[in-house]
Amino acid sequence: MSPTESFSAEERAAMKERAKELKAQAKAQDLLKDLLAKIAEMPEHDRVIAEAIHRIVTTTAPELTPKTWYGQPAYAKGDQIVCFFQSAAKFGVRYATLGFNEAATLDDGSMWPVAFAIKDLTPADETLIAQLVSKAVG
Repeated sequence: MSPTESFSAEERAAMKERAKELKAQAKAQDLLKDLLAKIAEMPEHDRVIAEAIHRIVTTTAPELTPKTWYGQPAYAKGDQIVCFFQSAAKFGVRYATLGFNEAATLDDGSMWPVAFAIKDLTPADETLIAQLVSKAVG
């Protein structure tokens, strides 16, 4: 195409859409990098649990966006945090926490748990977490 030719309105619109896509991909990569850096900073016991949670969530619900929330790993659907991990060391408590926010569709009757204390993870715990995450994203 010569410099004197111009792009059609459709071509310009497509290029703008592609630029938006690339910007969103770069942002998602930055969010993931920040989350992984926060996990890497954790003391070993919390880090092992956080790495397992990250693996479970990203495998079970790849549509969720990994990001940080209050400096801790979290996973969002759009702008809403669905679930998050809170390191025990962050607040000097005896257990880490896996929590689910209102965006999680865990509704079960008139009362249901939205946070779980985690001291260690067994294979059965990992299976339960995968089930909860799957249900949470609907």
